[in-house]
Amino acid sequence: MPQASFSELINGEKPTFVDFSAEWCGPCKMMAPILAQLKSEVGDMVRIIKIDVDKNPQTASAYQIQSVPTLMLFKGGNVVWRQSGVVPTEQLKRTVLQFI
Repeated sequence: MPQASFSELINGEKPTFVDFSAEWCGPCKMMAPILAQLKSEVGDMVRIIKIDVDKNPQTASAYQIQSVPTLMLFKGGNVVWRQSGVVPTEQLKRTVLQFI
């Protein structure tokens, strides 16, 4: 099955939560268990993807990612929420549920 492009993913019907991160970023590593917890709580209602800014510089540039982690929620191709830094699971869950 061919991998969907970033634009295909964010333009889908399902809200897409994007974690812009980097391998070298300490706070980014802290997001992994938070996103795993979020996924276990919201299930398939939202798609969660991780974008490595060093491996995807064009995508990072297109969305003006200045710092990592930067978290964005897309719905229908539009950014409906954006925040930089580590965000607790409960706050992410509240945010995601607003857009489902």
